[in-house]
Amino acid sequence: MSYRSMTLLRFCSPIVIQARHGHRMRGKAPDIAKSLKERLAPVILDEEVAKRNDIGFPYQKPPRSAEFNKRFDHLKKQRSDSSLEKAARTTKLQINLDDVKVDWFKTAGPFHIRKIAEHYGVYDDLFGKYAYFVPRVFLDIKFPLNEDTVYPVYNGNKVHPLQAKSVPEVSFEHKFALSYSQKPEENTLWTLILTNPDGHLTKENSEYVHWMVSNIPNNDISKGDQIVPYLQPIPPKGTGYHRYIFVLYKQDKKLDLSSMKVTDLKDLEKRTFSTFDFYKNHEDSITPSGLAFFQSKWDESVRDVFHKELNMKQPIFEYDFPKAYLNYQKQFPLKQPFNLYLDRYADPKDVNKRYLEERLAKTHPFEGPEKKLQFPNAHELKKNIPSWKKTEIRKERLGRGRINDAV
Repeated sequence: MSYRSMTLLRFCSPIVIQARHGHRMRGKAPDIAKSLKERLAPVILDEEVAKRNDIGFPYQKPPRSAEFNKRFDHLKKQRSDSSLEKAARTTKLQINLDDVKVDWFKTAGPFHIRKIAEHYGVYDDLFGKYAYFVPRVFLDIKFPLNEDTVYPVYNGNKVHPLQAKSVPEVSFEHKFALSYSQKPEENTLWTLILTNPDGHLTKENSEYVHWMVSNIPNNDISKGDQIVPYLQPIPPKGTGYHRYIFVLYKQDKKLDLSSMKVTDLKDLEKRTFSTFDFYKNHEDSITPSGLAFFQSKWDESVRDVFHKELNMKQPIFEYDFPKAYLNYQKQFPLKQPFNLYLDRYADPKDVNKRYLEERLAKTHPFEGPEKKLQFPNAHELKKNIPSWKKTEIRKERLGRGRINDAV
């Protein structure tokens, strides 16, 4: 019996089970990644041409001994002040953040601003990919909202167009010296430019200049020559965030920019500008010294600017997403929610229109939309409602349905 069993086992063929494992694409997509021919092609670059150049003022490195003595004296003074320790123990110690900001800009601040500007592509889009500068003059920019409130500009913070409607208040330290051993210049000339490299409507790789003041004596902008009057940010609807960049240039002599003067406030085309060309034409007389920028996207005030100030229709853009691959539509799709399945094959504009109509049908023309329920899932649903409709109602009450995305 045992011999027979062994024989059966000996002549039985093993069972082969086929298993299909998923494959995940590694690296970039084929339409984005370089081909083998492009990878093998030799890249010949001239080091002198490919090297990035600092077009700003050199770093003012203080003497090590003087900096050490200054910090040691400050530390000694702080330790000898018993009132500071008492205030710290009782959590009443207050630190002047303005002094902290001044100290930050004198040390690592300019290099931090340069890193942020490189991250947002400021230098590449303004001065080309082979030029940069480290800001040596700190720009303090604030948009006045009312008599008591201002909105500051830092380095990439978000500012709505309505908040930047008024002319900004700009201040900076005008006394400038190339090194610590030199005496600072008392009387200096400056040029301030606010430009948008992301929003030109007709020309590619062009900018709109929103404000330009040249020949500013010291830091009194009101006494400078206004070449281009101020225009609030106007990012078109559907284009996302735009960068609005302040660049401060130090002048070696007085500039004649009368050919760039804009007098017709309604002609947006005359605000066409190129920072690269402007600097190239005046590089012997100006040096970029200060930098600050903010980001802004469309709001209702932009429409009023286009209609009332620029006397033109408001441009509206829609991103043309690549069409997703969909399998052939089936007449009887099994295990598929029919409402979501049909929306998948319908025109997105028709779907959004239907959701918008459903939302407006529940909105009173004078009292506004219906009040939200305090406990949405606590309210009972009618028993004769189909299950898919119950799910839609629950999503709508919780603010998770597609109807809540309709604008």
